[in-house]
Amino acid sequence: MSLTCQYAARQLAPLFRASRPRSSRAAAALTSRRRRQETRRWQSTDTAATTNPKISTIVDQIGQLTLLETADLVSTLKSRLNIPDMPMGGFGGSAAPAAAAPAEEPEEAAPVKEEKTLFNLKLESFEAGSKPKVIKEVKAMLGLSLVDSKKFVESAPKVMREGVPKEEAEKMIETMKALGAVVKME
Repeated sequence: MSLTCQYAARQLAPLFRASRPRSSRAAAALTSRRRRQETRRWQSTDTAATTNPKISTIVDQIGQLTLLETADLVSTLKSRLNIPDMPMGGFGGSAAPAAAAPAEEPEEAAPVKEEKTLFNLKLESFEAGSKPKVIKEVKAMLGLSLVDSKKFVESAPKVMREGVPKEEAEKMIETMKALGAVVKME
């Protein structure tokens, strides 16, 4: 059976079942089963929401945010709570040597000037012809949807990422520069 025939059969099957005469006992059992499933579904969320009204209001407010607002919320919480960016992909094989390196360095008694290690990347502008490429790269870098990536790129100048290590920031700048975008490290 082809895919379209299967789709049509699935769509029409409930209609045939509904038109078939059914005993009152079977119909009552079906409706009570549906009611139990619906109440179970609603009860599962209600019990969690009624435990703490403060948390439930926060969850409701976060649920109403757009994706860009949620990304801004996450970056603000990371900076306010001093949460470092976690590398995506591996189980920390490359993160362990990076964490061990600062512990090996002896601390100086009087540092002359502290070098900045974390930077903010800001998308300043882009070439009009390379807009689709820039949108795709922003989508890949920030993990946004295509629509949100387009809105993000069109609202330039805008901060792309905050608290990025220098090496990673330079790689991102080179990638965006190759695509025709101007990204600055702050």
